[in-house]
Amino acid sequence: MFKKPISFKGLRLLVVDDDLDTRKLLTILFELEGAEVIAATSASEALEIILCFQADVLISDICLPDEDGYSLLRKVKKLDLERGRKTPAIALSAYVMDEDRKNAYLAGYQKYLQKPINLDELAKAVSELVQLQQYA
Repeated sequence: MFKKPISFKGLRLLVVDDDLDTRKLLTILFELEGAEVIAATSASEALEIILCFQADVLISDICLPDEDGYSLLRKVKKLDLERGRKTPAIALSAYVMDEDRKNAYLAGYQKYLQKPINLDELAKAVSELVQLQQYA
C-alpha cells in the first residue's frame, strides 16, 4: 500500500515491464487502490493491448526485450493521434544518466522515475498526470 491513501478508483493503467516482480507489484498495489490494471511483458504485447484497452496512464520500463520504451511510446502517440486522444506516460528505468532522462522526455514521457521504484513517487506521478489530463 502507498503511504498516503490515494484512490485510483476507476483509473485504467497499462504497466509494461519484462520483470515479473515489478509487474506483479505494480498491478497489485494499484488494484488495491481501485485501479484497473493490465500488464504487458513487451512493447509488442503492450501495443496489442492498447488496440482494445484505453489506458488513462501508461507506465513503461525503458529497457524491454523486443524494442525499447522510446519506440513503444512513439507508436502509442501515433495511435493516439489517429484516435484523437493523448495517453500520459511514465518512464521507469534503471538508467541514471542525465542523457537517459532527456531521451525519455524527448520521446514524449511526461515523467521519468528511476528503479528501484519509489512507490509513493510513482503514485504521485500517476495522480499528477491524471489531474493534468482532466484539465487539458
